[in-house]
Amino acid sequence: MSKLRPSLELVVPVPVGTWGLDSVVKSLRQSREETHNIRYRGQIRELPSREALQKILDGLSAALFPTHYGQPVLTDESIDYFVGDKLNIALNDLAEQVRRGLLFVSRQGDEDDAQPVLKTGNDAADLDREAIEITRNFASQLRHIRDVLVTDLQAAYHGDPAAHSVSEILVCYPGMTAIIYHRFAHALHNLGAPFLARLISRIAHSGTGIDIHPGAEIGHSFFIDHGTGVVIGETAVIGNRVRLYQAVTLGAKRFPADESGSLIKGNPRHPIVEDDVVIYAGATVLGRITIGKGTTIGGGVWLTHSVAADSNITQAQSRNI
Repeated sequence: MSKLRPSLELVVPVPVGTWGLDSVVKSLRQSREETHNIRYRGQIRELPSREALQKILDGLSAALFPTHYGQPVLTDESIDYFVGDKLNIALNDLAEQVRRGLLFVSRQGDEDDAQPVLKTGNDAADLDREAIEITRNFASQLRHIRDVLVTDLQAAYHGDPAAHSVSEILVCYPGMTAIIYHRFAHALHNLGAPFLARLISRIAHSGTGIDIHPGAEIGHSFFIDHGTGVVIGETAVIGNRVRLYQAVTLGAKRFPADESGSLIKGNPRHPIVEDDVVIYAGATVLGRITIGKGTTIGGGVWLTHSVAADSNITQAQSRNI
């Protein structure tokens, strides 16, 4: 029985010039450099690295929860050294990614507010210092971030009868991963690194199916059960002890435009969800409305109007509000 030949030997030779690459490459260069140049002043900028950022997130998670995301065999003697090493590596790498992200941040007074400022010379040195300052301030918030995450963890444990341990939640629950990443991203967003924060939210979305904009404000003891398909918009404000189920959307009802037809950015357009609210699977809550404290919103509800505290909203009721 003869052996199969390697697949490379089965490839039919293609004559040089078959694809017309000279013409294709030339036309793509014309699009990049002339017709549709989207680079600020034609300059190439360093992109933040998604791969590097994932390693940073892993390192930060390990520093906050060493035996769950780091090494399960750590001892009282070794754990602080482990945490310090993880933080040192992660923060050094984070400063570089923050610096790259700042290249994409629009500055007030630009010729075109939609375009970022490219830093050169002395400005580049200022950018380095800004990145270091943002990273230092971020590091100083890690204790607070962990404290809030512990309340999220407790909310998940007490809110889900299927949860048998906090370790199970940390290791197995996509909602917990999404919340951890959001707490990191929200801190960076508020410190002046919105581009990098947005990339962190994208990484979280890819891994969990949960899309939380880093600008969203979320109180303590937050629990997302199951989680897939949850969307939380940029200007959403969520209180304490709020619980969401899968496929919940806290979105915008409309997108106002200016006189030129461009969308107006930054205006509050997402819901305010007060304390102790539960929103069940598939509910869609749109616009700058307020969901009163202690309200329960049933599955599949479509809601575009504010509701009072301690309301119970079903599909039939939401149509009549």
